[in-house]
Order: sequence, then C-alpha cells, then structure tokens
Amino acid sequence: MKFLVATDGSEEANSALAYATDISDAMEGSITVVYAVDPAVYDTGGSEPISGLSDADRRLVVENIEDAEDRGLDILDEAARFAEDLGYEVETELLYGTPVAEVTDYAEEKGFDAIFVGHHGRSERTDRMLGSVAKEIVERATVPVTVVR
Repeated sequence: MKFLVATDGSEEANSALAYATDISDAMEGSITVVYAVDPAVYDTGGSEPISGLSDADRRLVVENIEDAEDRGLDILDEAARFAEDLGYEVETELLYGTPVAEVTDYAEEKGFDAIFVGHHGRSERTDRMLGSVAKEIVERATVPVTVVR
C-alpha cells in the first residue's frame, strides 16, 4: 500500500507521520511525505521595505518564493529525519499550489491508498474563521484520510 503524509512541520504532522509508519509497517507499505508551497501567497508586493502602517495596508509581505521553497525543503528534510529516527525510510515531495488541492490531487494522480494529516485541535470557532486544512482534505479527498491529533 502507498501512503501519503501531508506535513507543515508541526508536532501534529509528526504525530501523523509516526502513526502512518505504524500502519505502513503492518501493511508492508511505503510512505511519501509532502509539503505544499502556495506561490500565490508569497507575492511581496514590491521590494521596498514597509515604512509605515499605510504601506502595510496596501500589500502583504510574507516571504519570497525561494525562501518558501527552502523552508518547505527544510520541513521535508526534518520529516525524513523524524521517520528515520523511527526506523522508517520515506520519500519526500515538494508540491506547488494550495495545500488542500495539491495534496488531494497528488494522492489521486499518484495512486495513493490513504492520506494521513495532523490536526492542530483548534476550537470550532477558530476553524470557522481560519479554516482547517485537515477538514478540507477530508472533504475533498477521493481516498481515505486519517486525521491525527
């Protein structure tokens, strides 16, 4: 069986990875860990530093795409080391696009049997305001999804 673990570098994502390794061992499966970089989020809106609140209102400064890719690769490397510490070798893949769409599409396109994802356990009110990637993956995926806290 082929298992996909979506990570964001959090403890919850590591819990999902640890759980996936247990299931994969029992099923003699393989694991691929993915991290999605959303290029649309990393538009800096200009190269000049923000000099006041009026500048901040007009543009979103998060990080440039190269920094986001580097951060994603670091998160994937950390996940691979975490799995290795558990005695498990995993594949890693950096995806580009909105995390929910990319994870679910990748799972379907590559023929994964299940997705594992961590959940931060925020309140229902917070999830309504901010959304829950785990919940959206469950709703969109065409393969079984295991949500781990």
